[in-house]
Amino acid sequence: MNASEILRIVDAIHRDKNIDKEIVFEGIEAALVSALKKYHGEEAEIDVKINQEDGSVTAVCEGETLDSEEVVGRIGAQTAKQVMIQKIREAERDALYDEYEEQIGEMVSGIVQRYEGAAATVSLGNVEAILPRSEQIPGETHHANERVRCTVYEVRKAGSRVKVILSRRAPQLVQRLFEQEIPEIADGVIEIRAMAREPGYRSKVAVSSSDARVDCVGACVGVRGNRIKNIVDELSGERIDIVRWDDDLEVLIPNALQPAEVEQVILCRILGRAIVLVREDNLSLAIGRRGQNVRLASKLSGWDIEIMTQEELAESIDRAVEGFSGIEGVTFELAEKLVEEGFLSYDDLSIIEPDDLMQMGGLSEEQVDKIVEQAEARAEEAEAAAAAARRKKNEEARQAEQQAAAEAAAAAEGGAEEAEAAEVAPENAESEDPAQPDAETADEPSEEPKEAPAEG
Repeated sequence: MNASEILRIVDAIHRDKNIDKEIVFEGIEAALVSALKKYHGEEAEIDVKINQEDGSVTAVCEGETLDSEEVVGRIGAQTAKQVMIQKIREAERDALYDEYEEQIGEMVSGIVQRYEGAAATVSLGNVEAILPRSEQIPGETHHANERVRCTVYEVRKAGSRVKVILSRRAPQLVQRLFEQEIPEIADGVIEIRAMAREPGYRSKVAVSSSDARVDCVGACVGVRGNRIKNIVDELSGERIDIVRWDDDLEVLIPNALQPAEVEQVILCRILGRAIVLVREDNLSLAIGRRGQNVRLASKLSGWDIEIMTQEELAESIDRAVEGFSGIEGVTFELAEKLVEEGFLSYDDLSIIEPDDLMQMGGLSEEQVDKIVEQAEARAEEAEAAAAAARRKKNEEARQAEQQAAAEAAAAAEGGAEEAEAAEVAPENAESEDPAQPDAETADEPSEEPKEAPAEG
């Protein structure tokens, strides 16, 4: 391996493996050092440098300059080759790692190769990535040779290989699909301001437009809903709500809770909570199935949203004022101030910042500590009472189920007995002597008995 051959090898590796030349030269230098140590001893101080212009090699061992021909030609050629291959593989791994680490959160497209357990192996061209079950959309299945779009979730080094983990559950997938399907977003006219997602079920995407002539919601929906339909299809039917962004929370929160109609939004800034008042007939719609609508709206706005009717709020206020007033050191006026700031339970009061309570009530630090301590104790008592009520309700429900099952079993048993009796009756009728008919039916034409249908 002479100087020109070194340059040729470096150039070939650089082009074929997309590895920086500097890294290749370092790998060859390390390989030569390893080979020389085999010859001069592992403890020897050896330094090898390769001129990146002409490929010439300079080697120094214990302060003595070695013959370059000896370095690259006569000694340890096989060892040098093995070390160089290892270094090149490491460099190739590092290049792949850097490439995909920069793509974390970005969307990639690949072909499903096979399934290993519940995980899918996806070919991305230069690497095989893993789409684990935990990062697949619930209820979704994939098959071999299917093209799938995912986001890069995690990248890590595993020996001489790079392990790339993909995800179809990450919110970034929805954002990248919007950027791909909606040109106004790619051009920067429409901006995605916030997102909240429950994969496979529902997502909320808040958008705004920098051009008054462009309707951000309409542009995302598309003509006859074609744009949003493409995204929904890619996400296996996941429902997507497009929300018009507004910097005013009293406008944004009602937008986020659509299709429910909101009457009023009360912002409790100390707690970061918004109390949203709705009519009774809109209560379940605002909360959503299993609390999904309000939960996503909370994530979208960054505020804890509590849905109430006017009557429920009035009851909560009265109960809170009465309860807070019963705490030693809390006056009726302070209780009202606390309620005005959105504190409606002992649990809320137990997490109040001491400085806020001191300022609101003109209290000392010791008084505040005592009030918070009482609030924590009452919150624990309330939680224990609520847990006991839940256990009682569950027990009653279990007993009701057992009773219903017992009644159903009894009814089924009774039905079976009736069916058996109905089957036996015609058999008895057939066994009677036709020469001895009843007096009432002796003159009537005889009919062949019909078998009664079985019940139950």
